[in-house]
Amino acid sequence: MALTMIGVFDSGIGGLIVLKALIQNIPDYDFIYFGDTARTPYGTKNPNTIIDYTLEGIEFLLSLGVKMVVLAGNTVASLATDSVQTRFNVPVIEFITPAVKLAVKTSRYQRIGLIGTPATVMSGAYEKKIHNENPATKVYSAACPLLVPLIEEGWHRKPETKMIVKKCLIPLKARQIDTLILGCTHYTLLTATIQAKAGKQVNLIDPTGCIADSLKTFLSKHREVDKTLSKNSILRLVMSDVTARVEKLAGSILKRNFPIDVCSR
Repeated sequence: MALTMIGVFDSGIGGLIVLKALIQNIPDYDFIYFGDTARTPYGTKNPNTIIDYTLEGIEFLLSLGVKMVVLAGNTVASLATDSVQTRFNVPVIEFITPAVKLAVKTSRYQRIGLIGTPATVMSGAYEKKIHNENPATKVYSAACPLLVPLIEEGWHRKPETKMIVKKCLIPLKARQIDTLILGCTHYTLLTATIQAKAGKQVNLIDPTGCIADSLKTFLSKHREVDKTLSKNSILRLVMSDVTARVEKLAGSILKRNFPIDVCSR
């Protein structure tokens, strides 16, 4: 009997942080992760290009038999969710909506900050959803394009990274934000540094922490989907390009070395 896995997609290895949260919270399910490492990063690309690449990635996952998809990257979710839902007749789980709901619910003064890739910030996806929840909320955004490459180089604790985090947050702190959304999966690895530079009075919202609950809630409400999914605790990793660096980062994030298949679609 063929396995019916949950497909998880991101532009590179950042979505493995989301995958890790999923397998920790719902370990019985089978997952297949596809990272488009040959064309990463998406965050500095044209929006139409990001949408096209995402649709190709989801089409590849569907060709492997997945019946539902998790969009595991902020850039992908910000720009391509609507296109994926329109093109493909499968459930699509993204973490922007639950993260926004949590941010608006917990913000004391409705002054919310967002940091992310240039594409995520320029998309306005977070701002739109926040204002749908509460039109009176003030939203202030800052693009931080240097953080992803620094994180992927393993410079999490380097003083240069801490300096850049501080610089990114200066305009948001000047706006007296009380809540900060981490609009990039990579930033989860910098939570302590970001909290220290933002100040203990600022509430951090990490969208990766919301997605497992969203998936569990969806499956509990849609038993017809849940019963089609195989549950053997199997994990398969597929990348469009695999280098020693990618293997090292994947092992570092998942805390275990998994074989990675290479497929250029």
